Amino acid sequence: MENILEIKNLSKSYKNFKLENVNFSLEKGYIMGFIGPNGAGKTTTIKLIMNLIKRNSGEIKVFGLDNSLNEKEIKNRIGFVYDECNYFDNLSLKDNAKMIADFYDKWSWSAFDKYLERFGLDKNHKIKELSKGMKTKFAIAAALSHDAELLIMDEPTSGLDPIFRQEIITILQEYIEDGNKSIIFSTHIISDIEKMADYITFINKGQIVFSEEKTRIEDEYRIVKGGLEILNSDIQNSLIQVKKNKFGFSGLTLSADVLRKKYGEKIVIDIPSIEDIMLYMAGERS
Repeated sequence: MENILEIKNLSKSYKNFKLENVNFSLEKGYIMGFIGPNGAGKTTTIKLIMNLIKRNSGEIKVFGLDNSLNEKEIKNRIGFVYDECNYFDNLSLKDNAKMIADFYDKWSWSAFDKYLERFGLDKNHKIKELSKGMKTKFAIAAALSHDAELLIMDEPTSGLDPIFRQEIITILQEYIEDGNKSIIFSTHIISDIEKMADYITFINKGQIVFSEEKTRIEDEYRIVKGGLEILNSDIQNSLIQVKKNKFGFSGLTLSADVLRKKYGEKIVIDIPSIEDIMLYMAGERS
């Protein structure tokens, strides 16, 4: 399969933060969930992909093209939605769309009208008259109305109700059905990622922890629990961050089968959620 996005050895340094040696790629026809704690580097990475800030080193290719040398062509083929509304408050949705449409070769007014109708938006309303959820609906309608091959979404569902979040998930899944489009979706709402992502890329402290198929992550990681009396160096070395309390310990592992054979009923092995995995991986190894 052809990569729609490819990042190699990407680095960006600030005074108090460093994005270091970031590597991941996204094939056509898939949704990638981009997760990590606050300040982990998600938004910095997205800004680098969009060429809003300049990298110190590394390579970013979108549609096989260098994102800095081919910025205009690439952005013509990308749709993006940010957490904050970046449109003109005093203009109507229709007039905002007229300004947006000029930037895209494939802008479709029929597609735009279709999404406004689906979202229950009046094109004559001004941006300032919209709720946060309605502003997000408008941003998504605009992003989907020029046949974008890559959608980049940075916290688009933050603060929105579960019903509307599910509606967005359905629309995004429909959008990539032809196999020629992809989505990178950054969010703190891990349940949304669990519902729609094909791949998950987890970043922490400016470094990629893993970037893998969601099904593989769900198959490989397990949580191990047991009493403190059996927490020896063998078990501890098999765990990714150990949590302890007066009742016992728990830890994330990639070696559940080995531990089960050795310790049998002395331990309990559970299947973690993606959020559980993120919380364990974000901690320090004990």
